[in-house]
Amino acid sequence: MRRDIRITDIRITPIAFRDGPLLNAAGIHEPWALRAILEFETSDGRIGISETYGDAPMLAVLAQARPVIVGLSPFDLNVMEERVRATVRPVAGAVEFTLAPGSHSAKNAAKVISAFEVAMLDLQGQIVGAPVVDLLGGAVRDRVPYSAYLFFKYAEHHGKPYAPDAWGEGLSPAQIVEQARRMIGLYGFRSIKLKGGVFEPAHEIACIRALSEAFPGMPLRLDPNANWSLQTSIAAAPELDELLEYYEDPTPGLEGMAELARHTRLPLATNMVVTTFDEFRRGVALGSVKVVLSDHHYWGGLRATRELARMCEVWGLGISMHSNSHLGISLMAMTHVAASVSNLGYACDTHYPWQEEEVIAGGRVAFDEGAVRLPASPGLGVQLDREALARLHEQYLACGVRQRDDLAQMRKYQPDFAGTSPRF
Repeated sequence: MRRDIRITDIRITPIAFRDGPLLNAAGIHEPWALRAILEFETSDGRIGISETYGDAPMLAVLAQARPVIVGLSPFDLNVMEERVRATVRPVAGAVEFTLAPGSHSAKNAAKVISAFEVAMLDLQGQIVGAPVVDLLGGAVRDRVPYSAYLFFKYAEHHGKPYAPDAWGEGLSPAQIVEQARRMIGLYGFRSIKLKGGVFEPAHEIACIRALSEAFPGMPLRLDPNANWSLQTSIAAAPELDELLEYYEDPTPGLEGMAELARHTRLPLATNMVVTTFDEFRRGVALGSVKVVLSDHHYWGGLRATRELARMCEVWGLGISMHSNSHLGISLMAMTHVAASVSNLGYACDTHYPWQEEEVIAGGRVAFDEGAVRLPASPGLGVQLDREALARLHEQYLACGVRQRDDLAQMRKYQPDFAGTSPRF
C-alpha cells in the first residue's frame, strides 16, 4: 500500500526574513536572508516539507529537478538522487563565496538532493508513523546541544530598512561579552563561538579572552573564516591554545591547515576545506583537520551526513555541524540527524537566535539549556504556518534581494572595502 503513494506536486516558495547586520570575513549580511520552502504533496493528501537556500541560482536548479521527481514514491530516495544528478545543470550568474560552501555551484546537485531528501523523509515518517530520526537508525540522544553563535555587528543596517534588532552594537570585547550574556540568558547555551576574520587578530583574541574571563570553563571557539594568513594563524596559536575548545578555519586550504596543525595543540575544525568526500580523503592524508563541521544542506542530505559521521569515526576525527541563516525546518532537520550520530562530540552551530521570524506552526523552536529536544511526532515534527509562509513570500517579492552578496553590502558602509582574503 505504501508503494502506491506517489508524489503528485512539488511547490517551491522563496521567502525572505529579517537578518541582522552581522559582520564576517566577506563583508556583512544583507538586511534580508533568502530561503526556499519546499512542499511535496502526495496522492493521499500528505505534505512533506523542507527548507533550503533561496537565492536565484538555487531556485533555478530546484526548478530543473522538480519535474523528474513528480511521480516517485516518497521512498524512492536512490532514484531521486540518480535523476537529480542527471538533470541539474550549471546556472549562470551565481555569486560564490569561499567562506560559504553552500554558495558553490559545484554543489548544486548535492544541495537539491538534500532539499528533496528532507521532504521525502518527512513524508516517510508520516506514512509509517515514526520521527525522521528513526528512519536514520534511531536516536542515540533525545536532545541535541547547540552553541551560542556570536557575531561582530553594527547596531542597524545601512539605509534603515526596518527597526534595529534588540542585540545592539557588538564591536568591543565588553559588547561581545554582553551579547553572550544575553544569548545564554535567552537560550541556555553551554558553549560559545565567535565569528572572526573581521578585525585585527589581536582584537578578536582580546574578545575571546574577555569571554574566557566572563564565562570561566565555558568551551570557546573562534572562526576567522580563513581570513588569517598561515603566519598570522601560527603566531596566534600559543595564546589561543590556552583559550579555545577548537580552532576553526583560521587559514586557507588543506595544505595551510596541515602546516598550522604542526604549530598548535588545539584540534583544527573546518566547514571550508573539507566540504566533499574527495576533500575529506585529501585532508586525512595531509592531517589538515581534527573536526569536520558538516552541513546537510550542501553535503547531500541527512543520510550523507551520517555517512560523513561514520567516515570521521573510522579516521578518528570529531564531527559537529555548521550553520547559516535558517528557520525552524532546517533546525529540526539538523536536530534529527544530529540525534542519530553517536560520535557527535561538539555542540552544533546555529544562527537561529539571530532570526526573529518563523514559518512553522506554533512559532519558534524552543531551546532547553542550549539544546533542542527531539519531537515524538511523525516526520520532522513540524508543520507550515501558511499565513507566515505567505507573509515571508511577500517580503521576498518586495525586498529586491535575489542572491546573497556580503561584499556589495559592505561597500555601502566602506566603499573601498576589497574583501581580499586572507586579509590579516
